[in-house]
Parts: sequence; structure tokens; C-alpha cells
Amino acid sequence: MKVLIADDNPLDLSILKMTLEKWGYDVTACSDGNEALEEMNKPESPPLAILDWMMPGKTGPEICAGIRFQQSKQYTYVIILSSRTEKSDVISGMQSGADDYIDKPVDVNELQVRLRAGRRIIELQEDLIAAREELRLEATQDFLTEIPNRAAIMDFLNREFNRCMRTEGTMGVLMADIDKFKSINDTYGHPAGDAVLKDVAKRISETLREYDMVGRFGGEEFLFVVPDIELDDLKSMAERIRHIVCDTPIDITNSEITVTMSFGVSMFSLSATADKEILIGAADKALYNAKESGRNRVEVAETPMT
Repeated sequence: MKVLIADDNPLDLSILKMTLEKWGYDVTACSDGNEALEEMNKPESPPLAILDWMMPGKTGPEICAGIRFQQSKQYTYVIILSSRTEKSDVISGMQSGADDYIDKPVDVNELQVRLRAGRRIIELQEDLIAAREELRLEATQDFLTEIPNRAAIMDFLNREFNRCMRTEGTMGVLMADIDKFKSINDTYGHPAGDAVLKDVAKRISETLREYDMVGRFGGEEFLFVVPDIELDDLKSMAERIRHIVCDTPIDITNSEITVTMSFGVSMFSLSATADKEILIGAADKALYNAKESGRNRVEVAETPMT
């Protein structure tokens, strides 16, 4: 585990660094407070910090206060070192946001025990963050295709729709459907159908811009939300995705399956689209027209009217 130590006494700093490295820590050593705070403000800063109270630049408590002010996700466990033993000094150090306080000269056995406690807290926090991220993914990600689920893509649509209403911006919606998907399941089996869905979702995701989003709307149907785009570019995007899906067969065990998709295109219009449901409905109707016109094609919705 990474740890930062800060002490303006070269001998104390050297001994502390060698001791911590002997215990297996990855040590960053600083000799003044400004340098220490700069290190702690970096994105990959150590989760443990041992700070001397009195240093050039910023003091240990000032560094600690700066860490707490900048802190976002990762928690930093901070130990203050000081020869000040008055109760008021200890209280002052802890009020700055420190987690622990050790008298100088440092007893290495005591420091080792205190660091062990700090490590347990950091590791517990990392476990909690990982569990929270897992829950977030379960709530927003489709378990099969690993793209956003219906709730997540609708949430993104709501936010982009509201943004367009405020800024008079542009936004496109694509509704897409894998053609004759039932026949894939009937011919090759449901595991093959699942493999097709996963492969199609992967191909689509690799095609989009970083600020676009696609989600599994239901079954073999996908909903795309495409901010800041004009109609011609949106149609071109749909055609490009269609070709990426249908031009290369999907490898399934002992088989290759050629898959095609149909697309319905709808554009946000401040004057005509007063409701996001109308926007989705227009794209869905255009998708239906694409299916009725022979599939494997892109159809554009008429301007949705309220």
C-alpha cells in the first residue's frame, strides 16, 4: 500500500522511510508541507499519510485540512506526528481532520499498530466502493449485453431531452431491431440468440461517440440517444451501424449467422417535440415502416407533432 510521509528533519524522514519500506509500504517522502500537499492532490495519491506537525510551508494540520477539502471518492487516513503533547494540541490536530495522533519521538511498534488500523479502514472503504459499484452496475446495466438497460437509457434520454429544451440544442433518437430474431432462436437455439445479442451490442458500442449512448430497450430492440447531431449525420450513423452489424457474419459454435437490423430515426424539434414520448414514438413508427418496407434499412420519421 502506498503511504506518504512528510518531515523536515532529514534523519527522521530517512529512518521513517526505511522502516516503512521494510514493512512493505510503497513510500513517497516529502521534506516540506507544500510538496506534501501537492503530492496528496494528485489523482493517484497515497491512501495513507504520516505528517509531521511543524514543517516549512504548510503544517501537518494544514495539509490534513487541505486533503479533506479536496477529497472526493478515495479516503486518506492521516496520522499526525508531533512532540506537542498538550491536550489542546491533540484536539487541534484531530479537528483538522486527522485520524490519529502519535507523539514524537515515534515508537515504531506503536506506529506499526496504528498503520495496521489505518490499512483496515482503507481496505474496508475500498470493499464498500467496489460493492457500491457492483450494485450500481446491476441497477443500470443489462446483464446479458453489458450495455445500459432500459431504465438507464431512459434516464439519459430524459436528461438530454431536458437539456435540449433549455438550450435549444439538437438530439437524435434511433430505434433499432434485429430482423427475424425469433427465427435465430428457433433455428439455432436460445444460447445462440444470446450470443448474437451480445455480439451486436459490442459492435454497436464500439461505433458510437463517447457522449452517445445505446441501451437495450427490450428483447432484441435497442434505443440510441445521440446528442448534438444533425439529421443527415444521424442517418449516416444509422447506416454505418447497420453495415457494421450485417456485413460480417457472427461466429456461433460450428455456425456463422448473418444478422441484419432495421432502424427508425427521429430528431428532437423544439417547436414540434414537446414530449419525449412523442420523440420515441416517432422513431418507433419509423422502425415499423422499415420492417414493413423489407427490413435491413433505415427509415426517418415524419416531424413529430403534438
